[in-house]
Amino acid sequence: MKLYLAGPDLFRPDVLEWAGRVAALCRREGHQALIPLDGTRTDAGDIYRNNLRLIGEADAVLANLNPFRGSEPDSGTCVEIGYALALGKRVIGYAETLTPLRHRLQAAGPGADGCYRDAAGWTVENFGLALNLMLSVPLQLEQGGIEAALRAVGRAGPADQP
Repeated sequence: MKLYLAGPDLFRPDVLEWAGRVAALCRREGHQALIPLDGTRTDAGDIYRNNLRLIGEADAVLANLNPFRGSEPDSGTCVEIGYALALGKRVIGYAETLTPLRHRLQAAGPGADGCYRDAAGWTVENFGLALNLMLSVPLQLEQGGIEAALRAVGRAGPADQP
């Protein structure tokens, strides 16, 4: 299978070593990694169009959903996930922890209104999901790193449903 690797990993200081390692992991499992890192495109529009093209070529998407620059997954990764889902692609998300969001944010509650709230007073979903429901419901979520996502490629998951 062709697997598009989505996530903030492209911002790592060791990105080339990371890319080589995950490409080798994919090959070992009989898959081809599509990594949006070609080094020749420097224009934002070209990078965007190339990433969408690679998602279109992919059989599935493996998405790193670990918190990035805050408590939520990378926003660019979320766009890639949405695009892949719109194309009918299977998306397997992975994160080091799948602890429910309410617990990770240490939300207080329930209050008089029955809601849990974060430190800033914003409502926190209380569905027992690890991420926002718009990611948790359609994706097959795996706890661990990309290795866990690769092990899941052969198993059926929520992405096989509408």
